[in-house]
Amino acid sequence: MEEKSLTASILAARAAIAGLTPLREDCGRLCGAACCRSLPGEETGMALYPGERALCEGIPGFSLRETAWGTLLVCGGQCDRETRPLACRVFPLVPLWRDGTIRVAVDAGAKAVCPLRRLSACREDFVEAVRRAGQEIARTEAGVDWLQKLTAQQDELRALRGSAGG
Repeated sequence: MEEKSLTASILAARAAIAGLTPLREDCGRLCGAACCRSLPGEETGMALYPGERALCEGIPGFSLRETAWGTLLVCGGQCDRETRPLACRVFPLVPLWRDGTIRVAVDAGAKAVCPLRRLSACREDFVEAVRRAGQEIARTEAGVDWLQKLTAQQDELRALRGSAGG
């Protein structure tokens, strides 16, 4: 039952984003789609939200890796936009769990590759859609647990950046 609930949650979160993007035009033109490219010799990817693994298995061009943090989706930088994981759909933003509610912030990891380094650089309707997507994830206990872990990770990255003077 929990897996069905997780799948429903992730589908509702994806639907909340629908076709919205951070800018009205293709933001990949600003940076050469840096968020969809790995550096030579590196294999990077996006963490999957609870219930998302089943939706990404078997899709050509996607490989899934289990990490200590959870499932990581790795791709070659080209995909059907309809199959993208939620982390790609909300990028460069991230829903965070603060004081029992969803807050939206710029992903601390995005700041290294994305020219949209401020929340105000993104369309307001996109920011609101990311918040709604986070609320959908938070409808399950596993989703809240995952969002708490994600929030702690974001806080740690921000603290490291602050201590490094960046």
